[in-house]
Amino acid sequence: MRTDIYINAASNESRIAIVEDGRLAELWVERPENQRMVGDIYKGTVTAVLPGLQAAFVDIGQERTAFLQARDMMDPGAEEGGGGSSRGRRRFQSQPPIQKLIKKGDEAIVQVSKEPISTKGARITTQLSLPGRFVVLVPGGSWVGVSRKISSWNERRRLREVVERIRPEGYSVIVRTESRDKKEKDLKRDLKQLVKNHQRLLKNGRKLSAPSLIHKEMGMTSSVIRDLFTDNVERVIVDDEALYEEILSYLRQVSPLLVKRIALHKERRPIFDAYQIEEEIEKLTHRTVWMRRGGALVIDFAEAGTFIDVNSARYVGSDDQEENNLNTNLEAASEVARQLRLRDIGGIVVIDFIDMNEERNRKKIVDRLIDEVRRDRAKVSVSSRLSEFGLLEMTRQRVRPNLLHDHSEPCPVCSGTGRVMGPDTTMTKIERWLQRSFAATRERKYVLKVHPDVATYILENREERLRSLRKSTKARLQVESDTSLSPQDYRFFSLKRSLDVTAEFSV
Repeated sequence: MRTDIYINAASNESRIAIVEDGRLAELWVERPENQRMVGDIYKGTVTAVLPGLQAAFVDIGQERTAFLQARDMMDPGAEEGGGGSSRGRRRFQSQPPIQKLIKKGDEAIVQVSKEPISTKGARITTQLSLPGRFVVLVPGGSWVGVSRKISSWNERRRLREVVERIRPEGYSVIVRTESRDKKEKDLKRDLKQLVKNHQRLLKNGRKLSAPSLIHKEMGMTSSVIRDLFTDNVERVIVDDEALYEEILSYLRQVSPLLVKRIALHKERRPIFDAYQIEEEIEKLTHRTVWMRRGGALVIDFAEAGTFIDVNSARYVGSDDQEENNLNTNLEAASEVARQLRLRDIGGIVVIDFIDMNEERNRKKIVDRLIDEVRRDRAKVSVSSRLSEFGLLEMTRQRVRPNLLHDHSEPCPVCSGTGRVMGPDTTMTKIERWLQRSFAATRERKYVLKVHPDVATYILENREERLRSLRKSTKARLQVESDTSLSPQDYRFFSLKRSLDVTAEFSV
């Protein structure tokens, strides 16, 4: 499988696209006002202990208090990937009640394991982990775990022996997949840096009063390069020169052989347009997903979970209805796995496949889905069989809000029963329209008509961004309000041609 990574870096929004065999497989988006929290370490204060829930609330300085469960205070050796012992698991089963572990007013060093979602605060743990390129350092304990994705028994044994030899006192270590075939000096250098980082954050924790952020995890781009840029990746293309040089500098230290796979996008045409990624991203907000053979998925979100309906739609196939249903369901199983990754959908997922009469065909559908989700880096659990009603239940690890909800807001017209793109997203689309226009034509004078709320947002809240946009695209832009437009719509009018030209550079 060929994997390429494309990085679109901008001051207002950074995006990373993972493309597998020519198809968009994952999308990462980060904005300055909505940076990811997973991996951040805080010094917090316990505000409440709830014995009935075996959990506590901890103030870490965010809008909502964080949630700490008793099981997130367990010995990490009980859950690590391959190095945990039965003894560790027995310790987990006999875990003391939370009221004996922590009390109101206590200060604690905690790490965010799950982003705040909806009305819920961040999920946290007292068991810290510091990821490096080759290993993960876990303060406390003395165990060594090896990634399950390293299948060779000899290599697993070699790595375990090497790490047992160089493991710092008072730390446990998880060996990552990227450690495969790496020398002892590489692992040792990684461990040394991680220990230094841990000592630094402990020092910060002693100096700072709660609540305080004492360690910030790598930004999105840096963590993707660290975690995903492996020997399996054919190339990484970046559209920002400073970031390009930063990545080069990092790779020269940790993986010099990967340097030749980095390229700088130099075209005026936006990088995601040049590689046909933008049009794929636009589809991610659609409720209906069309498949290649004419079938379709309909994806609906609810508080309790995500529900996906499989429809034959325009698929005709043969005269054999059972065979047609099987083919549509098999294609749907593959597409569901892809959409879960693309849209970053977590929690409970229920899939309503087209009814099948034969049990062996029903099993084929389940097997296909199980096989496809193996590519997913999130933890996924799939039911072993379809229910009597043709439903398949599964869960996917929820670390952050899904893509749609993270980049939209409740509709002011329908009181939250639907979704519309926020003004920042509308402005971002306007920027990309102007970039396409700038790359394709010499025309620069436009009247931009938007919803009054969006006009106010642009002219009053984003004046600097507007000035920067005018400068970069040479656009002489006149912004006007239009009450007939919805908040996510916009219209460009050419002053030169006295014509609505919106469609000329829309995706």
